[in-house]
Amino acid sequence: MVRTRVKICCISSPEEAALALVAGADAVGLVGPMPSGAGIIGYERARHIAATVPPPVMPVLLTSQTRAEAIAEQARACEINTVQLVKHVSVDTHDWLARHAPALRRIQVIHVEGMEALEVIAHYGDRPHAFLLDSGRPDTDEYGGTGRRHDWQVSARCVREARRPVFLAGGLDAANAAEAIAAVRPFGLDVCSGLRTDEGLDPTRLAAFMRAVRKADAEASRQVA
Repeated sequence: MVRTRVKICCISSPEEAALALVAGADAVGLVGPMPSGAGIIGYERARHIAATVPPPVMPVLLTSQTRAEAIAEQARACEINTVQLVKHVSVDTHDWLARHAPALRRIQVIHVEGMEALEVIAHYGDRPHAFLLDSGRPDTDEYGGTGRRHDWQVSARCVREARRPVFLAGGLDAANAAEAIAAVRPFGLDVCSGLRTDEGLDPTRLAAFMRAVRKADAEASRQVA
């Protein structure tokens, strides 16, 4: 059976985390201090929310730090075992964390601005535990939560060529989730702004998104069979 994992990002409270859990999310994203973007919260709140998330659902701390020691310290402060590195950090950062914080899982964000994303993924090799394709523009300090879709043809090639599982993010919602799964075949989808209103995580949008994902998975499973 095809099963696309779902990460609900920009979680800002235990109540939003609970909504994501009930809907069937596999992971929830907690956004640490960032130059820009949605859902930014402090470490104390991130730690509090993460404590409410039972396994096997995975709380993920988004960090804009690039120094390995600072990344490890943030994860310890939040008591979270998985980090999402929103900047294109050096391979030395991954190597240091693999040696000194081997239990810390690392999702490396790749900002897809063109075909050069393939070179970035190849450069990292199998160092990260997973990749996440997003639509940020690092040259303007924009690292996520854009609500903007990038070139899914490039993303599909990234999925095929990456040596680790790949999540797809950027401009996703219930209306295009099935198209994204069919076009890119990612390991998982990551969504933030497409499920939110000014009041926060919207239960109706969340439910519609999860229905679209599972319907697309069922269709993909029939094609495989």
